Amino acid sequence: MRAIVTDIVNVHEAKTHLSKLLARVEAGEEIILARGGAPIAKIVPIPVQREWAGPGAWKGKYDIPDDAFEWSDEELREMFGSSIFPEESLADSPEGQ
Repeated sequence: MRAIVTDIVNVHEAKTHLSKLLARVEAGEEIILARGGAPIAKIVPIPVQREWAGPGAWKGKYDIPDDAFEWSDEELREMFGSSIFPEESLADSPEGQ
């Protein structure tokens, strides 16, 4: 995300309102500091460095029930229009007898 320059602030005003200016920078703004109306510096947000959590980072943070991926033939027909094992379901269904 690119920061947006929104304001030019004189050094005296910046010293007086530093906390407020820093809050704006944290929100993504860039503030230009000026002395006598001439720009001399820029306050910019520092990008957050995110570390890769690696494989297994979600382990233990959620539970998947043991039967989460077990569906009946009827549920499979609803989802996909037919069973994923047609030879098995035809023998078991009334149409296949």
